[in-house]
Amino acid sequence: MADLYSTRVTASGGRRGSIRSEDGLLDLKLALPRALGGRGDATNPEQLFAGGYAACFENALLHVSLVSGHHFADDDIGVAARIDLSRNGMGGFGLAAALAVGIAGVDRQTAERLVQGAHAICPYSNAIRGNVDVAIFVSVR
Repeated sequence: MADLYSTRVTASGGRRGSIRSEDGLLDLKLALPRALGGRGDATNPEQLFAGGYAACFENALLHVSLVSGHHFADDDIGVAARIDLSRNGMGGFGLAAALAVGIAGVDRQTAERLVQGAHAICPYSNAIRGNVDVAIFVSVR
């Protein structure tokens, strides 16, 4: 399978360091969150993952909707992602994810069908399927 897109981001200094993409568009300081004993004065890997997942899932939902004959404005769909970091049973760490998806202008059954279609094609969902618990909450407006 041929790659559609590739990018490279380099990390330096771990959770108290920085990240920078090869094109320089992403250039961020990182900090340990206050909840983990850090200063919390910069972003962290969980926030970056949540933002990427929310944006990617929303795009997948827009694609599935369009293919299904539904045309939504940007304000008609919203996705918020929560990423939880916890200890696993083997002395390491694990992640869990929750997606809150809001869709305007369709009934609940249609919204659920569209969201499941998005979950089936979203690259983030596919990457973590079977490794990270993902809860999806759908609301219609």
